[in-house]
Amino acid sequence: MSRRSERVAGELQAEVARILRDEVTDPRIRMVTITRVDVAPDLSHALVFWSALDTDEEDEVLAVAEGLDSAAAFVRRRLARALPLRRVPELRFRYDPSLVLGSQTLALLGSLRDDEA
Repeated sequence: MSRRSERVAGELQAEVARILRDEVTDPRIRMVTITRVDVAPDLSHALVFWSALDTDEEDEVLAVAEGLDSAAAFVRRRLARALPLRRVPELRFRYDPSLVLGSQTLALLGSLRDDEA
């Protein structure tokens, strides 16, 4: 990834997180953390990875994913106003299970430590 793509990805990550937290009112989108943004070299597309600690079950993940997909155009319009980009990338949201898997791993390690004591 080029320096410009990395810079734009960082700006997109911060601004998408702020827009989702402060401006999106869809009840399906709650407690979402933007974990990473990958931007195409030509800045035409951005893949926004998200996770949420309170979505353990598949139906909850699907509901949040549907909410994010429906909010993508709104978020893109808000990004166009907030960021000094000539062209705002098209947003695609993908679920990132790393936070959930990390907390499950820590809980498992904690239970193993408790069993040894």
